[in-house]
Amino acid sequence: MSKSFEEALQFRHACKSFDVSKKIEEKDMEFILNAARVSPSSYGLETSQYIVIKNEELKLKIQKASMNQSQVSNCSHLVIVLAGVEEAKVKSGIPRKRFERLNMPQENLEFFLGLYESFSNEHLNNDEKIYNWAAKQAYISVGNMMTAAAVKGIDSCAIEGFEKEKVEDLLNLDTSSHQVALVLPFGYRQYKQSTLVRRDLNDIVQYID
Repeated sequence: MSKSFEEALQFRHACKSFDVSKKIEEKDMEFILNAARVSPSSYGLETSQYIVIKNEELKLKIQKASMNQSQVSNCSHLVIVLAGVEEAKVKSGIPRKRFERLNMPQENLEFFLGLYESFSNEHLNNDEKIYNWAAKQAYISVGNMMTAAAVKGIDSCAIEGFEKEKVEDLLNLDTSSHQVALVLPFGYRQYKQSTLVRRDLNDIVQYID
């Protein structure tokens, strides 16, 4: 049974140990991945991509490149979140193709593309800057994926503790095109979750009327 949004928020936690005997059904994994697909992205460019790994041998190799964190290999499905680099570049032609999906008048398309090109020339003028920007876009989808998983009673654990180049080598990635932004295991918890502890809402929110 699916959980409500509020129930899912309370259910979600950084799962450190998954039950290796339990596997996620493909329809539930597609539900999680679809949450990534429909997530917001800057300029609507959708530069993020996702590699879903079920292969146990490969998961073990990635675990070793991820500070040997056991949840990388004992999860049901390991998702590698990628930040697009080449496709964010105007010269690739991909931004134009993505904007053309909106079926706007030609003059509007050229205006919109010009805005992005100006932004790109100022803020995305090398691969490192593009990666940092695209990784931020990818993180929006990660939050939605983890909540979508929790709706289905599925656990997750966002992992930044990994050796980026080693993971990219293991995946034979063309890093001029895509680079690893996050390692994201999904599965079912082995142990009962501890009580969620968070700061009070009044401590973190300020209203300006």
